[in-house]
Amino acid sequence: MVATFDPNTAIGLSELNAIARLKDDGYNELPSAESRNLLSIAWNTIQDPIFLLLVGGGIIYWILGDLQEALILIGFVLFITGISLYQEGKTEHALEALRDLSSPRALVIRDGERKRIAGREVVRGDFLVLAEGDRVSADAIVLSCSNLSTDESLLTGESLPVRKVTAVGNVEMARPGGDELPFVYSGTLVVQGQGIVQVKAIGAQTEMGKIGKALQKIKPETTPLQQEMNRLVSRLFGIALSLCVAIVVIYGFTTGDWLKGVLAGITLAMAILPNEFPVVVTIFLALGAWRISQNHVLARRASAVETVGSATVLCVDKTGTLTQNQMAVQQLLAYNQAENPQPYDLGLHSSEALPEAVHQLVEFCILASQRDPFDPMEKAFKQLGDRYLAHTEHLHSDWKLLREYPLSPHLLAMSHVWESADRKLYEVAAKGAPEAIADLCHFTPQQQQMMAAQVSQMASQGLRVLGVAKASLVGAPPPFLPPHPSLNIDRLPEKQHDFPFEFIGLVGLSDPVRPTVKAAIQECYSAGIRVVMITGDYPETAQSIARQVGLMQMGAIVTGAELDGMSDAELEQRIQSTNIFARAVPEHKLRLVNALKSKGEVVAMTGDGVNDAPALKAAQIGIAMGERGTDVARESAALVLLDDDFSSIVQAVKLGRRIFDNLRKAMSYLIAIHIPIAGMSLIPVLFKLPLVLLPVHVAFLHLIIDPACSIVLEAEPAEATVMQRPPRNPKEPLFGKKTLSLAVLQGGGILAIVLAIFAIALYRRQGEFDARALTFTTLILANLGLILSSRFNLAPQL
Repeated sequence: MVATFDPNTAIGLSELNAIARLKDDGYNELPSAESRNLLSIAWNTIQDPIFLLLVGGGIIYWILGDLQEALILIGFVLFITGISLYQEGKTEHALEALRDLSSPRALVIRDGERKRIAGREVVRGDFLVLAEGDRVSADAIVLSCSNLSTDESLLTGESLPVRKVTAVGNVEMARPGGDELPFVYSGTLVVQGQGIVQVKAIGAQTEMGKIGKALQKIKPETTPLQQEMNRLVSRLFGIALSLCVAIVVIYGFTTGDWLKGVLAGITLAMAILPNEFPVVVTIFLALGAWRISQNHVLARRASAVETVGSATVLCVDKTGTLTQNQMAVQQLLAYNQAENPQPYDLGLHSSEALPEAVHQLVEFCILASQRDPFDPMEKAFKQLGDRYLAHTEHLHSDWKLLREYPLSPHLLAMSHVWESADRKLYEVAAKGAPEAIADLCHFTPQQQQMMAAQVSQMASQGLRVLGVAKASLVGAPPPFLPPHPSLNIDRLPEKQHDFPFEFIGLVGLSDPVRPTVKAAIQECYSAGIRVVMITGDYPETAQSIARQVGLMQMGAIVTGAELDGMSDAELEQRIQSTNIFARAVPEHKLRLVNALKSKGEVVAMTGDGVNDAPALKAAQIGIAMGERGTDVARESAALVLLDDDFSSIVQAVKLGRRIFDNLRKAMSYLIAIHIPIAGMSLIPVLFKLPLVLLPVHVAFLHLIIDPACSIVLEAEPAEATVMQRPPRNPKEPLFGKKTLSLAVLQGGGILAIVLAIFAIALYRRQGEFDARALTFTTLILANLGLILSSRFNLAPQL
């Protein structure tokens, strides 16, 4: 059954069958310890120092016989715990949603149609369609493949890719290891070719599940900002504990009232401990990731939210990011008997029939593409054929694909070997970069020069140009002469160069620029962000697109060949005056990232392929394409661009700046408000005055402080000038001198006012209870005023 599998007629499971299997077997995922339930969240909450202090205060009030104060304090404990459970539970759900979005997706065949689903929804018996760059979702048997190779180093430790073959007969899954096995394994990466496989094991039953590789959960990354907060809280906790003990001792010895001394110590500790700091950072980053996702950008790491606003250079691909990635064939240039062939413009002759002279060119474009294409260029070829060549001898739905020669970094061309239905014709169709096709056709220097001029002319109009060639094997010299009745596939050459190719012509494809890109690039320039375009197209095409989107050209365009000839030092100098790189391959991106970083730039780099992964990891902000990106690219990136639109990157930068500005406002507010709280807890003890703040008062203030930070200040809209100022220095501390000075000035001012009110109340002999009430009311009003003041503190001025 496996040996006769036909990928063109595969039906796969029905949706009803897949749903039933999903219900029986569960999701295709491994056990995870990352998700937390309410009990674990509650346990973390009660370990918080503030929580313990509140509970301690309530117990002391109960011992003193003040049941009302004890119940109020315990009520605050329950209320704060409820808020924490709700807030962290909501965050957990948001993180789970983000994990679902960032998990690998799978292309399956169900009910005879191909559809993309979440990898966790793959079930036993599913037909998976694999292509280069895909992460295999489950253990499976290979039913059909073409030059399929996978990286199984995750399971075997061997770094070299292993070749796969089609299964013959009924076979059982075997352990990984060795070449030419008909099995692929969950978590491995397709590095070459394509294939269709049938799932045999999912989740914990896979080889990865058995050895427990994926059971090691990746802990949330602690950002430098969070580390700074943790260090600060740890130091202040030590200070608070020391002062608490000192206050208890001083108050107990001077007044003899040790229980009230303990209350005073607890109050001071609660006033000094800035437990909101790490909470606020976590909330801001989590909500920042959520807000960025609303703009079609998925933050896979919290550090990306913290860093994206400081980007100084955006390195972007042309195709699909600046353009719509909706290719359409615009020009056809057929090499026939004419001495000087001219391109045929489909846009100028859209209502006319396609000339016979270009029929063969379109025919071999289609033969060099996938039968059911996903690539935008190949879709354009198929659409062109369906429109102009239907019901002609140039479309071959009944031909059989014998072998595929995939694109490689060394030869930017691919070929398909076809057998006609009557087994009388054996044709090879090739398409790729014009210079690669010219190489396959063994062009003379004169021919190369003529073709280069024609390519330059087409590229100057913003077209992406491909070359097309053919080779007919029937009648060709050995070893190509096929034996009767069909061609022996084993006698096909290993390299494309060995075929007797004949050049057919050039194809020019247009890809419209996204309408939002031009305004987004201008916004980048206003924000002091440099935009660098990296493309595999010709310099003329890159220059045309740059003009359309308003990209300012700095110096001459640098090509991939010129990059190869530069040393690192030369590139570091050249990159300061160049912002367009053409005929570049993914391997060049890593050099460009390192060169920019060496100049102190904060680099955001986009990528979609397997070979883009090193550059995405090297950049401070790696941005993978969500729609056309490979799984390995998405896993290497900090951000995933869900709609592949450049303007979404700019919105992410804007949001990143807003998040940092609001975080700075929140931190300034927290420092300022803790000064009068700590002061009014300490001064009365030192000067033997009646206590102003008790634990219940501090707990009440925390109920104002926490929402003010996590709701009011976090939700502040971006400043009007947020994209009209240069990027901040990523090394710039959150607590700069100006920030601290302003916070201390505000806090000191409030402390002076509150202390004055308290002193006046005592001077006028209003009584301890009235003085405390008046002072506490003043502190609350001052706190509300500080919140309003913090909302309008411009971050750049801090």
